[in-house]
Amino acid sequence: MDDASDALALLADEQRLRVVGALLLGAVTTDEVTTATGLPKRRVLEALSRLEAGGLVTRGDQSWEFDVARLKEIARDARPREAPDDVGDVDADSARVLRTFLRGGRLTQIPLARQKRLVILDHVCRVFEIGVRYPEREVNAFLRAFHPDTAALRRYLVDEGFLSRDHNVYWRTGGSVEL
Repeated sequence: MDDASDALALLADEQRLRVVGALLLGAVTTDEVTTATGLPKRRVLEALSRLEAGGLVTRGDQSWEFDVARLKEIARDARPREAPDDVGDVDADSARVLRTFLRGGRLTQIPLARQKRLVILDHVCRVFEIGVRYPEREVNAFLRAFHPDTAALRRYLVDEGFLSRDHNVYWRTGGSVEL
């Protein structure tokens, strides 16, 4: 079984769910599972057999075990994958950093490592046109599109020379330029 809906359907039965609960709480033999669930032994064996056929339970010599790792694998494989952000025409290392920290055009976090942060700042500063002066509230509006902590982004952009500031007016002074 490799389909999450099959696993969910298998677990959506009350008796099988009770058997899984007993296994997770430490019951390992058929008799222990029967005692823990209060189900007839025949029903326990049916549930264990169905769970085993579905790949969620494994059988040893005299024991049963719920395969939590397999359930995690099924859940991981069933998650929808977001298409990576289009990061434009950048070198492979920069693209890797941008794809790591951007989702839907927004920063998932501001990188702590300076080299990675510089790649991100270079990407962010491209929203500012060269030769144009921006009041702080406009800078914040641009930066908010990337991350809610506009003060941190603004500070990094100024400290690393991507933007300059004078009396709450900012202008672009660094970063890559597309020709």
